[in-house]
Amino acid sequence: MHTLLLDSDDVGANAPMAAVVPAIEAAFGAYERGDAQMPAKSYIDLPQYNGDFRSMPAYLSVDGDAVETAEGAADWDAAGVKWVNVHTDNADRGLPTVLGTMIYSDPETAFPLAIMDGRELTRLRTGAAAAVATDHLAVADATSLGIVGAGVQSYTQLEAIATVRPIEEIVVADQSPERVADFIDHFADRFDVRGGEINEAAACDVLSTVTPVESPIVDRADVGNHTHINAIGADAAGKHELADQILLDAKLVIDDYEQTTHSGEINVPYSAGTLTDDDIYGALGEIVVGKKEGRTPTDGITVFDSTGLAIQDVAAAHVVYTEANEANNGTAFDLLGLADA
Repeated sequence: MHTLLLDSDDVGANAPMAAVVPAIEAAFGAYERGDAQMPAKSYIDLPQYNGDFRSMPAYLSVDGDAVETAEGAADWDAAGVKWVNVHTDNADRGLPTVLGTMIYSDPETAFPLAIMDGRELTRLRTGAAAAVATDHLAVADATSLGIVGAGVQSYTQLEAIATVRPIEEIVVADQSPERVADFIDHFADRFDVRGGEINEAAACDVLSTVTPVESPIVDRADVGNHTHINAIGADAAGKHELADQILLDAKLVIDDYEQTTHSGEINVPYSAGTLTDDDIYGALGEIVVGKKEGRTPTDGITVFDSTGLAIQDVAAAHVVYTEANEANNGTAFDLLGLADA
């Protein structure tokens, strides 16, 4: 009757991408089948502190046989809530702008099984979601990956996507040479990574954009004829990384209609009426469960608009808790004072 406390190192150490990616795919499938509950993200706005809080609860039940790559082909269910924020002045205080805490609970009893770092969890599940989309939408023989933006989210893009495609060449573009150098150094013993310009990254077989920009930085002419794009950076109204024409020309796949139209990559052209519902091919969950096709021989550019879903956090937390519990990792403590009950 103990709760596991898992810091960022614990979360990273107990989240093998080979397990996280199929768990995230299973979460998309459960959501599409109606085997998940995910209330809308709720906000507490704190303008006096230049910040806000966001709560992201979810429950999902996975039939291991329903998704071909579901984790271990076993049935499982999971519940949890991520409490996350954006405080723009935190950099001046020596704190991350975005913090996060995940409470992972037993659905049957509500016992808090684990409290874990939500920042590392977010990085992992975001990379894994891009990998799921890449697996269904990129050309089968994709070997090159472009990454625009070398911040914290960029690392798990490579780590995850490399589990679903034989990535041999990586081009990373960022306005900070120091971030590019850090990225190259981090993967020096595992991948062939070089720095480059945005147009070089965009010409790769797969492209992930992970920047906070509000004016497009990837032009239509930059993108390869059969490039798959994971649009990751837009997570708030007004953010926009890709030129509108890219979205209009692509097979456009989203993670969630409400979130993407409000705060995803498509939010700006959608609110302007440049892009409409008719331009959206479907949701990734529909492809995962076979309702719609992924990449077909006639497809050119494909785009996955990823805003990040609470079901992804819970699925990733399931992997982390399971791995940590089996390996006796983390710090167990008697949160509820029930050890001697």
